[in-house]
Amino acid sequence: MILGNINYLGLVPYLPTKIKQSIEYVKNNVNSNTPVGRYEIDGNNIFFMVSDSTSRHIHEANPEYHNKYIDVQIVLVGEEGMAISTLPPYTKVLDDKLTDNDIAFVETPKEETMLVLHANDFIVFLPHEVHKPLCAVDDKIATVRKVVVKIALDYL
Repeated sequence: MILGNINYLGLVPYLPTKIKQSIEYVKNNVNSNTPVGRYEIDGNNIFFMVSDSTSRHIHEANPEYHNKYIDVQIVLVGEEGMAISTLPPYTKVLDDKLTDNDIAFVETPKEETMLVLHANDFIVFLPHEVHKPLCAVDDKIATVRKVVVKIALDYL
């Protein structure tokens, strides 16, 4: 996983070109007035979703991972707790939708760690990196406007 801020991409010069370009595209074309929905940058190779979501208490959700797509999650408005694990998915699979929707949910590993993303922060998850988005910060439920960019791994 890679963590950064869309206004300081120079601090992460090792970002693969297509990931950097997708972040720059969002920075230059998406804002708090962009309607919620799905948008294509390059068909199913690179697309993104704009959403207004409500955070949840960390124990109310299960971690997820993906197989075919890289996830680039960008906070536009608000704060988002992001629980992560640095270990591969090894806990019990609770819901396997990898074939149809490129997502699987697993039991929360005991090694889970919480990060807080602020407006303009991004985090990149490669396939099989376990993460639990939309966690409440300081146990306070709040609205988060965010973008999730999906980049096909074989497109890099």
